[in-house]
Amino acid sequence: MLFEPSRVRAITIDLDDTLWPIWPTIARAEAVLHAWLADRAPATAAKYATPQALRELRQAMAIERPDLVHDPGAMRRESIRLALTRAGDDPALAEPAFDVFFDERQRVELYEDALPALEFLVQRYPVVALTNGNSDLARVGLTHFFRHTFSASAFGIAKPDARIFHAAAAAAGVAPREVLHVGDDPLLDVVGAIEAGMQAYWLSRESVAWAHGHRGQPHVVADGLHRLAEILA
Repeated sequence: MLFEPSRVRAITIDLDDTLWPIWPTIARAEAVLHAWLADRAPATAAKYATPQALRELRQAMAIERPDLVHDPGAMRRESIRLALTRAGDDPALAEPAFDVFFDERQRVELYEDALPALEFLVQRYPVVALTNGNSDLARVGLTHFFRHTFSASAFGIAKPDARIFHAAAAAAGVAPREVLHVGDDPLLDVVGAIEAGMQAYWLSRESVAWAHGHRGQPHVVADGLHRLAEILA
């Protein structure tokens, strides 16, 4: 698809796996959570003997509680509560247990190209964060780069639904066609953005091939965020 840089008046950008790798962070947070449970809810830690066992319970809950799919924090909290209940520990421990997980989940390590890209963008465009995750940009220390943040949990609607993209465009004060959305997920970010009327920058750090035919084919494909300066400068 033809990219039109002159049309871009605002940027929306995904967070997890775009500005930082998320799964190493989640794995570390799950390990910290499991260690906390071993001290304060030993029956739960014994029943779910590894962090992976707790992750599998959370994944199963996603099927049982589709009403929580857009809110990963609530999903995690309720899966912890379920684990505690099944093991015979106090389910009220779910709240402090989740807090331990959530604190560790915010200790992200940015990709090397993330800060230079944000510094370039914020000098030229309104930048809006658009995420299905539950990162807290204040804790991460990046709020000064963003005019607004839209998370699926707060907005109540997740990507790739066009409504969250349209809300982000409105918050930036532009029409969807004037937005370049930057993200790593082919369906949630690229197809979602294009079907919402935006242009899309597909961040494919592993340089995988596009596998979704002509549906929402990205305008720009790159293995990092460095090309933002090249195409927009």
